[in-house]
Amino acid sequence: MPETASSPQRRSFERTLRLKTSRRTELKNVTSEIEAVVKESGCRAGMCHLYVPHTTAGVLVNEGDDPAVARDIEATLDRLIPHSAGYTHAEGNSDSHIKTALVGSSETVWIEKGRLALGRWQSVFFAEFDGPRSRELRVKILFD
Repeated sequence: MPETASSPQRRSFERTLRLKTSRRTELKNVTSEIEAVVKESGCRAGMCHLYVPHTTAGVLVNEGDDPAVARDIEATLDRLIPHSAGYTHAEGNSDSHIKTALVGSSETVWIEKGRLALGRWQSVFFAEFDGPRSRELRVKILFD
């Protein structure tokens, strides 16, 4: 829909986070890095869109207070979708593609009072399924 004189112009702010992972399957808590981008943007209220431009990595929101939860998720995904299970993909990382298809490559988190509006126990995790690697997480903030 085209802008009209009465519609407010939405502002945006973008950053790409560069991440290094250390294990084949790893949930890396990136909440503080994303909060730093929100602070840098100056946004008080809006939306934070997160996007991972890789086919073997994703992003998710889950419990971040107890690191054992992330390890349990990693272990369960590895058990349900093992690395070697007779896949036909020639590169040998079909399990990583399947895990990413289940987890997803994007998330949206509200911003309220200049902070991510996460629940009490929630954190944002970069989900590596074909590591260790150097990766990107794109952050786009839309201001209200």
